[in-house]
Amino acid sequence: MPGHKPPRAGFHGFIGLLLIVGFVVAGPRQSLGADTPFAEILQSIVKVDATIPEDARTAHSLGMEREGNGVVIGDDGLILTIGYLILEASAVQVTAGAGELAPAEIVAYDHATGFGLVRAPALAGVKPLPLGRSGALTEGTRALAVSAEGTSRRSPVTPVSVVSRREFAGYWEYLLDSAIYTRPYHDSYGGAALLDSEGGLVGIGSLFVNDAETGDEAAPGNLFVPIDLLKPILAELVEKGRSSAPANPWLGLYAGETQGRVFVRRVARGGPAETAGVKPGDIIIGVGGRRVAGLADFYRKIWSRGAAGIEVGVDILPIGSKDLAIENVSIRSLDRHNWLKLRPQQ
Repeated sequence: MPGHKPPRAGFHGFIGLLLIVGFVVAGPRQSLGADTPFAEILQSIVKVDATIPEDARTAHSLGMEREGNGVVIGDDGLILTIGYLILEASAVQVTAGAGELAPAEIVAYDHATGFGLVRAPALAGVKPLPLGRSGALTEGTRALAVSAEGTSRRSPVTPVSVVSRREFAGYWEYLLDSAIYTRPYHDSYGGAALLDSEGGLVGIGSLFVNDAETGDEAAPGNLFVPIDLLKPILAELVEKGRSSAPANPWLGLYAGETQGRVFVRRVARGGPAETAGVKPGDIIIGVGGRRVAGLADFYRKIWSRGAAGIEVGVDILPIGSKDLAIENVSIRSLDRHNWLKLRPQQ
């Protein structure tokens, strides 16, 4: 692809390892010998299943039965996954490579990064994957996307290229400054491991996207959350269940963007925006009298005003407005952690 750099040293050795041990990309995990280095890596990548109560805030939007992947990163069975899999879960279990089920406890959830942590004591003997350096990933860097299981159409291992490093703004008041976009797409992406040429964990799978590469044509691929975001907060997440950094003000406003214009898709039931009278279809013009230029700019303008709990003045063109008069709606923000119905262990 135009602009791509040569593969990093060591990647061909990584792929060669798959061929040497007889791994066929379309074949099962069991085709690997148990004593091979890559088989050891696969043992560290587990299936994650979570059950969500009916009254959970996210039950309707994310579902009550969620499944994806996780990566063992601690000697005590500590597992890193993508947070939406375990958010508000009442029960979590993991499945290791040999197929055995093991209960897991929720350790932490971090909305700012999107990471989630669980611990399965039964996996304490599994060798953890080392954390690599996601900052070293540039366009053209080769990597492996690995999940616990494949699908009917895809292998659990997909050789990929990093095709873009750029910001990502999610409608759920979520922003990454330098997300990792990869191609081709990997089916079982939720919580999947992105491994560098040395077998280090450099990203956790979050989304399937149609715009992995910028341009006019669709470019299906995946978005991975950079592992470097975890390192400064990992100890706090394990000890306290969340980062000690002040929480960003949360409005409960799920927004979209079209040609730089921000609009309200829906509002969280019982959340700050709904309480303030914001409605789906409203167009967001600015924050505190300052015009917003897209979703990422909207979030940054909100978050720059202070921590959760502050009043945020949002300039809105209401849906159905006949005179095009802009209204300033004052929204009392919350800490999203306090709005969610998290389990006691969190």
